[in-house]
Amino acid sequence: MQKAKINAARLVMQSVAGAVRHPSMGNPYRIDHEGVPHILPATGAITYNVKVGDSVYAMECDHVEPGVTVRNPDAQENAAFNTLSCIGNTAIVISGDAKGARGFVTGTHGGVEHVLCYFPEDALDKLAIGDRIQVRAQGQGMKIEGFEDTVFCMNLDPNLFEKMNVTVEDGKLIVPIAARVPAYLMGSGIGAGSAANGDYDIMTADHAEIARLGLDQLRYGDFVLLEDCDTSFGRGYLRGARTVGVVVHSDCVKMGHGPGVTTIFTSKTPVLEGRPDPHANLADYMGV
Repeated sequence: MQKAKINAARLVMQSVAGAVRHPSMGNPYRIDHEGVPHILPATGAITYNVKVGDSVYAMECDHVEPGVTVRNPDAQENAAFNTLSCIGNTAIVISGDAKGARGFVTGTHGGVEHVLCYFPEDALDKLAIGDRIQVRAQGQGMKIEGFEDTVFCMNLDPNLFEKMNVTVEDGKLIVPIAARVPAYLMGSGIGAGSAANGDYDIMTADHAEIARLGLDQLRYGDFVLLEDCDTSFGRGYLRGARTVGVVVHSDCVKMGHGPGVTTIFTSKTPVLEGRPDPHANLADYMGV
């Protein structure tokens, strides 16, 4: 067994930025898989009482994003903001009463095209809708020594990679994970053109199956392995493929939805494997 190495010295760091996003709403009702309408908190906002490390099922909500939701108002700039921001990147408040506060990126959320950030409590109290957040984007272009042609890396800060204790064992790349998810549970987001931004959802309508697999214990920030899921150039099913990602948003009431997962590693063969670890969570790695 040896620790995996990446091309950290070759990864460019750039500044990208957005503003704290106000929630938006059209039809206020969200219809669940039993046909029951709900009015619930959802995407956007500064969310004070939902944090990385919490259960994704603990609150009454739908697609809620922990911490601070950030979006650039220019569509093309926002596309770059979402694609270049990587989980674990440093995020800095650059306007308003919380100016200078530091946090980190916890994920990206597709459909709404949001970047999600953690900030400590004192910064949350000072932040306001519209305040500017700048991210030191680094991680796209990451390659793992010996797996350059078999494991695709994306959306992961190189310093976070070093904290994860990813190892090479018997020719396989072994990543600590909190849970395994079978491909038949993956829903919204399948068929997307790229996994280098956004997420896709673990469907949770079958509560008995979720409990049987231990997925009722999922937390924001959990690192999970998606079986038979290929996210190399989009998202889809491929027998033997593996994807490792991070849980980024809450459970959902809508059919075909559930906790969202942002890809960090993927392979078309079982060369990528998971090692169960109850501490395989972003909160543990980042010390929050």
